[in-house]
Amino acid sequence: MGSIESNHREREETMTYIITEPCVGLKDAACVDVCPVDCIYTREQDDQFFINPDECIDCAACEPVCPVTAIFAEDAVPGDQQEYVAKNYDYFKDKDLSDLSRG
Repeated sequence: MGSIESNHREREETMTYIITEPCVGLKDAACVDVCPVDCIYTREQDDQFFINPDECIDCAACEPVCPVTAIFAEDAVPGDQQEYVAKNYDYFKDKDLSDLSRG
């Protein structure tokens, strides 16, 4: 039981970045090019990119290169964009990463 608690605690201490509404329909991919751990995914049918919260190392490299200011630290997502936090986490539930593209 201790290992489950420590894994949960570790995940809580690691923040992810969230891609929000301005990316929808754009999919510029500047963020994908600078990500040092390749944690930004999409599929052809998706209308935006998503950052895998289990792979993101909180380096912030993606945030300043986004041409439409769509990327925020999870705790800094604007109030009117909060739905994208859940959308980002939900995107990776029950998905095989090999079915996704990195841009």
